[in-house]
Amino acid sequence: QVQLVESGGGVVQAGGSLRLSCAPSESVFSVNHIGWYRQAPGKQRDWVALITSSGNTNYAESVKGRFTISRDDAKNTVYLQMNSLKPEDTAVYYCDAFQNGRFYWGQGTQVTVSS
Repeated sequence: QVQLVESGGGVVQAGGSLRLSCAPSESVFSVNHIGWYRQAPGKQRDWVALITSSGNTNYAESVKGRFTISRDDAKNTVYLQMNSLKPEDTAVYYCDAFQNGRFYWGQGTQVTVSS
């Protein structure tokens, strides 16, 4: 079972930046991918970005060009760098890991973007 610990959320003004961190309990190379989802109040959880064990990345259209997912192998940590933040980016952000056909989730971290 993979456990995920997220950090880095907070409050930022529109146009600002935040970096989220996700530290899995197992090696990043042992999972198929690690990614980020977000859920705004009253809305469904939406996929944001992912990075595979081989380092390939993919992004939702709504964040392409603004968000960057990356991995520090030495720290066994995945990051989501969020730039040019908009009020509509406000949500709880969840880290997920996919391994052996199962999804695992972190506890979530709140990101609030004020206008």
